[in-house]
Amino acid sequence: MCELYILFWYFVMMQRIVVLSGAGISAESGVSTFRDNDGLWENHKVEDVATPRAWEVNKELVLDFYNQRRKQLLDVKPNKGHQALVKLEEQFNVEIITQNVDDLHERAGSSNVLHLHGELKKVRSTIDPSLVYKMEGWELKMGDNCPRGEQLRPHIVWFGEEVPNILLAAELLRSADCLIIVGTSLNVYPAAGLIHELKPNSPIYLVDPNEVNTGIAEGIRIIQAKASEGLTRLVNQLLEKNKK
Repeated sequence: MCELYILFWYFVMMQRIVVLSGAGISAESGVSTFRDNDGLWENHKVEDVATPRAWEVNKELVLDFYNQRRKQLLDVKPNKGHQALVKLEEQFNVEIITQNVDDLHERAGSSNVLHLHGELKKVRSTIDPSLVYKMEGWELKMGDNCPRGEQLRPHIVWFGEEVPNILLAAELLRSADCLIIVGTSLNVYPAAGLIHELKPNSPIYLVDPNEVNTGIAEGIRIIQAKASEGLTRLVNQLLEKNKK
């Protein structure tokens, strides 16, 4: 009984760290991003492949676009940045809020991942958004229907659509003791507004290889490095500090 009591208080007192991740962490694994010169988006306007209107106008183009992204995902693996966040769970309660639609955080072994913009390996009904299914393979075709007989679409939050998980993400930030930002410039809303949900004076670490606008929050600690290098360094420091 005494051991259970001690274990209970250990988890209650464990510091909660929220990680907000973006395209930069996946880019190191070889996942093309919107801003890549040779990225998957290069030959397509956003309006043609990632909006509700695009789906209405040319479903086959939209399906092919996401099929190619899904196919590419089969050939990439989590990197040291993803793995560092898994290591962080050894001593902390870690919640990851990701803007990425890949499953690299999960494949690395992270336990708690919330996807803001959907998941590439899932599809959903066009008639009932609550009907969501895991993909078998990488190809979604015209005529692949949900049990209600309607076409399935990518389980992606397109431009112009609401972000269903934004309220849950805000709740996670409000309960966080520390925030780590990696792979995102925080220029895309509503995700960019999440930082303001954090409790005052909570430590914020931002890992980015480029110069960052530190005006996004007070007291932000910049680690100017790529995700894999910066996260590895930061996680080791946090784990070592927590032992003292």
